[in-house]
Amino acid sequence: MHVAVAHYPEGAGHATRMLAVARELEARGARVSLAGGGPGERFADLLGYDEYVPTRVDFIGDYQDGGGLRDVLTGSLPDSARRVRDFYRWLSRTDPDALVTDDMFAAMAAPLARVPLYVSTHNAPGLYDDLAERAGAWGLTAYQVAAAREFLFPVVWPPADADPTGVTRIPPLALDVDAPVVGDPDVVMVPSTYSTELGTAADRLREAGRNVTVVGGDDWEPVASMLPTLRAANLVVCPGYSTVMEAAVAGTPVLVYPFTSEQRGVARLASRARGFRTVTSPDEVVAAAENPPEAQEYENGAGVVAERVLS
Repeated sequence: MHVAVAHYPEGAGHATRMLAVARELEARGARVSLAGGGPGERFADLLGYDEYVPTRVDFIGDYQDGGGLRDVLTGSLPDSARRVRDFYRWLSRTDPDALVTDDMFAAMAAPLARVPLYVSTHNAPGLYDDLAERAGAWGLTAYQVAAAREFLFPVVWPPADADPTGVTRIPPLALDVDAPVVGDPDVVMVPSTYSTELGTAADRLREAGRNVTVVGGDDWEPVASMLPTLRAANLVVCPGYSTVMEAAVAGTPVLVYPFTSEQRGVARLASRARGFRTVTSPDEVVAAAENPPEAQEYENGAGVVAERVLS
């Protein structure tokens, strides 16, 4: 069976989750074609994939870090149409038996190319406080539930009102491959583009005597998978969903320090699950690190996705 796997281009976590699914599909005998681009492309390279790179879209950058709706209308929307076109051409050319994706544009292209669609993403309207983002997520989720053979929803939190209807809840996704442990991790801090205050939190933790490893810092060497490093750590501090999922599979307690609307939604829901706590300032990070949440190891849902697609 030939399965196309496509990941969203905003943030490396989209790529690592879809790469986890790709490897599980291959372990079960499927042939995989990969596409996506963006920051996660380097992980595809590290694992030996020659992935297709369609037009990149950056809604978060345009809306939150740029000119708001103006930049979305002049940048993200035209790029969105180009990305759907690129995915349609790629699917038509590679002719897979199915597509599994967390990319909304690949999900739009699949019916046009007559490729059976499986969606696997956490994105849902209940994560957002911003009305424009919530409305966009509502329309997108409704479309994907209707268009996909199955919408697989990877989460750590217990069932909540924020969960969309018509989805199948599955365990969190994490890329689990052999990789070296970076440094001698006590606290692993995983910043994002918007998490400017995490640098201050890292400094405060070091002043309190903690050994802090910052992903992407001066001593950081790119590795194919974060799981070995997260498993070796005593605590993880991160702003958003991707590391929350990986740390859950690693079984390491997490302090979620959110900055964007989506991250605040993830933090609100993840804090209901064992092993997670929300913090909102460097002072709270230092205090919570002294008394972290109790760890809980979660099943990796990548195999679940592979089984659902192949069956």
